[in-house]
Amino acid sequence: MPAEWEPHEATWLGWPHNASDWPGKLGAVHWVYGEIVRKLAAGERVRILVQSQFHEERARSVLARAGADLSAVECFRIATDRGWTRDFGPIFVTRNRPAAEVAIARFRFTAWARYPDWKNDNRVPVKLASRLTCRSFPVIHKGHRVVLEGGGIDVNGVGTALTTEECLLDRAVQVRNPGFLAADYESVLQESLGVTKVVWLNKGIAGDDTHGHVDDVCRFVNPRTVVLCQERNSGDANYCVLAENRERLENATLEDGTKIEVVPLPMPAPLSFDGRRLPASYANFYIANAAVLVPTFNDPNDRMALGILSELFQDRPVIGVHAVDLAWGFGTLHCLTQQQPALPPG
Repeated sequence: MPAEWEPHEATWLGWPHNASDWPGKLGAVHWVYGEIVRKLAAGERVRILVQSQFHEERARSVLARAGADLSAVECFRIATDRGWTRDFGPIFVTRNRPAAEVAIARFRFTAWARYPDWKNDNRVPVKLASRLTCRSFPVIHKGHRVVLEGGGIDVNGVGTALTTEECLLDRAVQVRNPGFLAADYESVLQESLGVTKVVWLNKGIAGDDTHGHVDDVCRFVNPRTVVLCQERNSGDANYCVLAENRERLENATLEDGTKIEVVPLPMPAPLSFDGRRLPASYANFYIANAAVLVPTFNDPNDRMALGILSELFQDRPVIGVHAVDLAWGFGTLHCLTQQQPALPPG
């Protein structure tokens, strides 16, 4: 699985249609998507899953009014349950021998072992493999179709993956693969994604309904460096969790046995809506061909987070995207996007 900063052929999105994801905010979220697509289309194709001709027409109308380059946009009429493409969308893998090829590692999706509506989302990778005429490989371990969401891992493209024990190893809450141990997941990730080293963090952030996705906590920014969220308020629910994750990273190594460089990334102040804590995090950025899109929250730390990431990504602009409305759906930019890597040189 290539790193996210490697060249993309396209970015995949699911056009928002499930009002239960953003109660009372679906219209506003459409306009946020318009801004996201406008930025993405400057450097790659944007492939959007839509429910129907009506949804496609609605999407194209919004995108046109938002100033997106529609010549870079393709719509695929494939039914989905939700719009969280990072988690149910295809996880692409590449190889360059004996010939250059992109394929799909086909994991199973069960709506984070939490929600009942997931069967349309689960079918998306196999349908896209057919539409894209690329091979797909069902990921099976011990006779079990492996459940894994894209937001549950982050990779550096040369052999190391990040994940959390809360997401994959908890045996009581939102259990994806009953009976799986760390060694099982390490075997799965090696066989399906070429991962030779898994770094296990402890938990995810407060408000995350996925039960511990790593893409709200810690992300690779190059093969040797991660950004790790840090909470300075000792009274906040994230303080101890993020401090323990830092301790784990201090003792962790990469696939070649060397230490990981850790850059702290601030957290925004707690964000709530209708009395519920939301998983607001600057780590949920997305690395596109022409920009790094970073969620912002009308918070004093927005500027600090953008500055830190700008120092780390000097080959493309770092752009803030207002994400308060998105966060009401319990995810932001990385959760909504899935990269399709460019064909490797053969």
